[in-house]
Amino acid sequence: MPMPMLRRPFLAALATPMLAHAQAAWPSRAIRIVVPYAPGGGSDVTARLIAPGLQAALGVSIIIENRPGAAGLVGTDLVAHAPADGYSLVLVDMPHTIVPAMQPRMPYDAIADFAPVSLLGTAPMVLFATPALPVDDAAGFAALARAEPERFSIASGGNGSTTHLMAALFQRVTGCRLVHVPYRGSGPAIQDLAAGQVQVSFTTMLTATPFLQNAGIKALGSAGAARLPELPATATFREQGIDLLAEHWWGLLAPARTPPEVVEKLAAATVAVMREPALAPRLAQVGLLPRAEGPAPFAALLRADLARWGQVVREANIRLD
Repeated sequence: MPMPMLRRPFLAALATPMLAHAQAAWPSRAIRIVVPYAPGGGSDVTARLIAPGLQAALGVSIIIENRPGAAGLVGTDLVAHAPADGYSLVLVDMPHTIVPAMQPRMPYDAIADFAPVSLLGTAPMVLFATPALPVDDAAGFAALARAEPERFSIASGGNGSTTHLMAALFQRVTGCRLVHVPYRGSGPAIQDLAAGQVQVSFTTMLTATPFLQNAGIKALGSAGAARLPELPATATFREQGIDLLAEHWWGLLAPARTPPEVVEKLAAATVAVMREPALAPRLAQVGLLPRAEGPAPFAALLRADLARWGQVVREANIRLD
């Protein structure tokens, strides 16, 4: 039986404060953070480090859910299509802006299907070399490689990996030509670098530290904005006259159309947690420098990196394994 017309405005008016109350009551149950990678990696460790702080700040349980597969697409797609109610988040990293350029059929839009919450932190990419290399900085290596094109090899964690794109970007900016040697992960690549099987490779401090401690590799330069505390004697690329700034990053996304007030509450809690002095040393152990800035700066970073890595992928004709 059709509802009388006079009752519809009344019910609509009644529903409005009820919806507002429901949003104001957020959060009222557990929030899950989906990590689109297997347990034990940098993203998983980061999620588990920040979870206790977020739980205390928001007053509800934080559940970490690992959903690996397809270079992060499986877990990220899960959150892209989750209800936009603030109870499902995904912890993404730099490949979120790389994979779309190499995947012809994406199940989601890396920008439009998400509401940025906040960047969490960054880890500058560092160019490492075998100790036998006769130069000690990136500028010297670039000059050497320009003089002898395709004589030197650069290892990566696999075709289409972050380290592969860094290798392509380094060659583009410095004008040198290197032989790319892809491995199944950055760990094996650095192991072969230490063994002298390849000459250089990009990675973060998390992967490189054990080999640095044993003097199995040496640092030629950092792609960060400032020198790393762990490598005070290693100049940045820009200090060496190389115009290359690239940092691996991690951040939180919510589904698109999540209420703005919920996103703001999530962002405020995330920023507060990432600025806790007690958390910094624990993050430093996994090579992450805290840098939480909220939704707008994170959104700008996502757009900039999507354009930047898309250009690198197209110019170098990079394809996934």
